[in-house]
Amino acid sequence: MSMTDPVADLLTRIRNGLQAGKRWVDIPASNLKKRILYILREEHYIKDFIVVNHPVKKQLRVFLKYDRTGEPVIQNISRESKPGRRVYVGAGEVPRVLDGLGISILTTSKGVISNKVAKKLNVGGELICSVW
Repeated sequence: MSMTDPVADLLTRIRNGLQAGKRWVDIPASNLKKRILYILREEHYIKDFIVVNHPVKKQLRVFLKYDRTGEPVIQNISRESKPGRRVYVGAGEVPRVLDGLGISILTTSKGVISNKVAKKLNVGGELICSVW
């Protein structure tokens, strides 16, 4: 059975892993998910991720990040654009999350990028998710 929204599944697995206090979570691999995880790693929301080659299918192992007190670094991770309701933003309408403390991830003509990079490149696109 195919999944209707693999990005929402990625975000939900990360959210559930953080609530359960897991060190890592495994997620079915795709190029879009790799790029989203790359941005989360660059912005220091996750420790790292690796590609695990199983005989049947590839998986992404995401190592979650916590602060000194054991609280998750990611306080909220939410899907903005859904399969039934796509959310597009123009170059001048790229949102700032928590007044710059969080990030939003967009898919643009320049690839999958964060809102900070989209602002620098002056491009808009589909708003995938927000993280803080």
